[in-house]
Amino acid sequence: MIIIPARLASTRFPQKVLADIGGLPMVVRTAKRVAHLGRVVVAADNELIISICKEHGVEAMLTSTTHKSGTDRINECANILNLHDDELIINVQADEPFIEPEVVNSLLLKLTELQKSGEEFIMGSCYNSINEESAKDPNLVKVVLDDRDNAIYFSRSPIPYNRSGDASYFGHIGIYGFSKKSLSEFCNLKDAPLEDIEKLEQLRAIYHQKKIQMVKVASTGFGIDTEEDLKRAIEIFL
Repeated sequence: MIIIPARLASTRFPQKVLADIGGLPMVVRTAKRVAHLGRVVVAADNELIISICKEHGVEAMLTSTTHKSGTDRINECANILNLHDDELIINVQADEPFIEPEVVNSLLLKLTELQKSGEEFIMGSCYNSINEESAKDPNLVKVVLDDRDNAIYFSRSPIPYNRSGDASYFGHIGIYGFSKKSLSEFCNLKDAPLEDIEKLEQLRAIYHQKKIQMVKVASTGFGIDTEEDLKRAIEIFL
């Protein structure tokens, strides 16, 4: 299933999840984008988000206002829903109204593969190739990989450092997948210094030596991180 964490009081861009994009609030447009893939629930921290979601036929439930991360929020939602430990959960960010369903499905297929192989900790995400100019954008998170496409590190800096002149850059696409059991395990890990430094919660898993399986996808979608991103999104629907 898909759970979309939605926080009203975003630090950088307050109430952005309710910003109008082509006649629909951002969180609603994101939910409808992937609705045909399975059950979709918005895990919100405010009754206003829930009310607006329900007006548009999107299932939503109230979660705590004190969660440090979106992953902690979807974990609470999964517990409220009493999901089985083997349930596969995809975390789609509320500010990804252009996420391609094919990307979400690719991640789901990889999680299913990991589950069938007997992996105890199941966590995955996606990436695509980006150019050097894009790699310099701190709002676009970069990832470096090992030879099995497990994440070695994520950063807002352009990594790897291009000393040889022959570097390839990979951009992280901000969706995550877990088994319910692994989601709970992740949320019970002690906070990592690196995640506070970079403000990237996925570094918690790497710090504690947990594997994050990355799936390479072709994606032209983009998240809404700034006012400029919102203007760009609105223009697409003009």
